[in-house]
Formats: sequence, structure tokens, C-alpha cells
Amino acid sequence: MMLPRPSLPCQPPLYARSGYAQTLLGNYLRMPKQSVVGARTEIVLPDGDKLVARVFAPQKERARPVVLAVFHGLGGHIDRPYMKRVVDLGLARGCEVWAVNHRGCGEGRGLARGIYHSGVAPDLGQVFAAIRRSRPGARIIGVGFSLSANAILLTMGRGVDGIAELPDAAIAVNPPIDLGRCAELICAPHHVVFNLYFLRGCMRHVREREADGLIEPGRYPVSLRMSLKEFDDAVTAPMGGFASRHDYYARASALPHLAQIERPTVILHAEDDPFIDPADFGRARYGPGVHLHLERYGGHLGYVGEGLPYLRWLDYGMGHYLDELLSVVA
Repeated sequence: MMLPRPSLPCQPPLYARSGYAQTLLGNYLRMPKQSVVGARTEIVLPDGDKLVARVFAPQKERARPVVLAVFHGLGGHIDRPYMKRVVDLGLARGCEVWAVNHRGCGEGRGLARGIYHSGVAPDLGQVFAAIRRSRPGARIIGVGFSLSANAILLTMGRGVDGIAELPDAAIAVNPPIDLGRCAELICAPHHVVFNLYFLRGCMRHVREREADGLIEPGRYPVSLRMSLKEFDDAVTAPMGGFASRHDYYARASALPHLAQIERPTVILHAEDDPFIDPADFGRARYGPGVHLHLERYGGHLGYVGEGLPYLRWLDYGMGHYLDELLSVVA
């Protein structure tokens, strides 16, 4: 699938011309305050765990029969700035927006014994099925960031068993489509800050489950001296039902399944992402539904660009592709 690209590329200011700067600044730049409050809803998964989402309704006079389902990255939740901004983008276009916390994240703490990881396509499928029941006849656009971007590509390519429902279209932002390669880059010595950042978030989820009585204390020994790869061996693989981290990386990576994607799917990625190798996208085979957009600058979910409100090129690019997909599916 070929879609028009946004007219403006991401033009970073001089102080944000590296993937590291882009990634860090993207988390801390100012943004407008979100004034709307979503209605809390729970999605019950087949194993009894629950996901908590917030459902944001557009103004009645602007409403259209489209639902945007948005999923956050590793260590995140629905209150992350990029999540709030995409809620605003959807509402501005008359879409109902479901912002979804993965297992145990945000308001979902204490409601999930299991964990989330890059292969949780079945969880996403359950969310899409819940939306179909709630809004029969509506079109669904799924949006995933980072970890969830890989998961949504797995979903669109039916790369794992047990997917209940697919969205009508999707946007995947900075997806780690080769998890093994991504883990190697995150754990490289010059990326120690990123390794520690992600590790702290992962450890927090383990400690919270211990404190909430969901897992036995000490069953999964973790420490800040670990690498993310070691955490995946010690926690992600056994809790996620994988034989090892290598089994997890092989089975949960979207790369081998991109060729099976038929529904409209935008992959938006930055070539200077510090821990996702752009070469992964060059060696991939793509199905007829995929539109690949590689931006020169952007880092990992940064996209700091001059000449745009709050320097947020990602909002501009996402808005462009939302408009394109709405013209296709709505």
C-alpha cells in the first residue's frame, strides 16, 4: 500500500540532531494539558487477568463511527505524554479513543497475574473484540508505540495463535521488529542509560506483583545489576510461557510476519533510533497492506522538529497518517 508522505520532514534543531537527544527530549518537552477525562472500563482476558482502559468520547457534533485503540510501550501506561497526545489527535478527528493499559500497568495494577511483552498480540485481539461488542459497526484503527508497535504488527500479520479480532487499520510507531537485535543494542555498553531505564520499569512490575500477592516473593530474582537480556531470561520468558529469552525473541518478533499483512498498516520509524536497527526494515518482506515510512531523524518516540507546535513532529506525522487511514476505512 502506498500512501502520501507528510509534506514536512522532521527538521530537528541543532541541539537535537542525534538519536539520543531526540529520544530524551521527546519525553520532556512541553505539551498542552489534556482537559478531557475518559471513562474507566475493564477488559477481561481469557485467563482471568484484566486490562484497564480509558474510553474518551468525541464531541457529539463531530463524532464519526471510528474507534482509535492506543497501546503504550515498555514500562509505560496511558498517562505517558505520547499517549495523551494521540488521544487528542483522535478526538480532534471525531474518533472515540480507547487508551489501554497493558497487564498490571497504570490503573490495572493488581488486576493481572501475568505480564505483558512484545508478543501480546492475543491481548490486543481481546481489546479489539471488546470494542466490536461495544461499538458494533464501527471501524477500528489500532495504534501501537514501541513494544506495542511490534505487538500490533504481529496482530496484523497473525503471527501468533489466539488472536480474537483484528482492527481495520493500524499504525506502528518505532516497532522493534527483531527483538534479539534490539536487545543487543539496548544492552550495549554505550546504551547503559537506556538499559537501566527499561530495567527499572520492568523490575517495578515484578515488585508490585509481589507486594499485591500475585506472585511469590523472590520467585523471580531481579536486580539493577542485570541487563535487559538477563531480565528477559529470568522473568519475561518463564512468565510469558517461553523456553528462554531466545525463544521469546524468535516467537514474538514481528519481522517474519510482515509479509502476511493485508489490512492498511503504517509503519513509522526513525533511522536514528538508538536501539532499533534501521537495517531490519531493509531486509523485511512486506504484505500488500504495509506502508513503510522511514524518517531520518526522530530517535525513539522523540521526533523533535522545528516549525511545529511544541516541536512535536510526531503529532504532525501521526495526524497525517490518521487522516489517510480514515479516508480508507471510514
